[in-house]
Amino acid sequence: MMKGCSLLISIIMMLSMSGCFTGIESTPKITADDVKRQQAVASDEERFLKDIAPQQLSDWEKGKLFYVTDDKISLALEPGSKSYPKATEYIEFQSSHELPSMTGKPDTELIFLNQAGDEVRYRIQAPSDELDKRRKIEIPFTVETSIVDDVKKALLGNTYYIRTSTWFDDNGAALRGNKFIPVKITDVLPGNTVYPVKLQFTPASENLHPAYLYMSAGDAAKGARDFASLFYFDDPHKRYPNITDETWNNIIRGKVALYMTREECRLALGSPASIDRRPGISTMRELWTYENGIYLIFDDGILQSFRN
Repeated sequence: MMKGCSLLISIIMMLSMSGCFTGIESTPKITADDVKRQQAVASDEERFLKDIAPQQLSDWEKGKLFYVTDDKISLALEPGSKSYPKATEYIEFQSSHELPSMTGKPDTELIFLNQAGDEVRYRIQAPSDELDKRRKIEIPFTVETSIVDDVKKALLGNTYYIRTSTWFDDNGAALRGNKFIPVKITDVLPGNTVYPVKLQFTPASENLHPAYLYMSAGDAAKGARDFASLFYFDDPHKRYPNITDETWNNIIRGKVALYMTREECRLALGSPASIDRRPGISTMRELWTYENGIYLIFDDGILQSFRN
């Protein structure tokens, strides 16, 4: 640990000295937000699945299913039920009606059946006509299965190029995989409270066990794990024709090598947490640092040293 700290301190001192030689102070630290490129026009991937949305309460029919993600749902439901649903079970919508409340404005109670056949109730502090106008009704610790069904119709059996190397096993434990390789979607399942869709996939060209990704969808598809952040329709290598096959193989495996460009390193490791850019006597030196202790040192945009 001390050896690693000493090494990083030495690098920072070296960068500081290179700035002093020219009499020019270093430029301000650049964050990851500074290196993100904003797209003026939405990509095909960003437009894909955009029509998938939760159903409004007025469109709910008897029998509509919700997948339970956590036993804590019992804390959100009304007391007095014979039994409460458990994680991985389903509850089935039956009906809704208004109840008087102390505010003078009626509440709305939603009635479901759990898998034991017992009624469970969820109360919302709003009248039914107001709820009918909402884009989504949140039932805590559940996934609206109509969203999962819509995603399944769109993705099942298709092959896409995966953008992330963070895969998961069936129990949700993180795995280290390759990125920018073709994978086939073999199943679409309910996910968790944060990411409602769980995608099962297999690498198209490798004999490996299925792996999983968690994806946002519907109104939740505004974060870092929507379809466009996880997949490309086409081989991304075609977007970078000047990158050699050897370097692309490193990128796929999340590795860097000496003399790679900044763009190649960004593709391999993602955007850094910060960039320290300092002019030297005859070169522009950059130190890229990542939250996991990885750092890269560039001279004029070419990788000269790194810890990966």
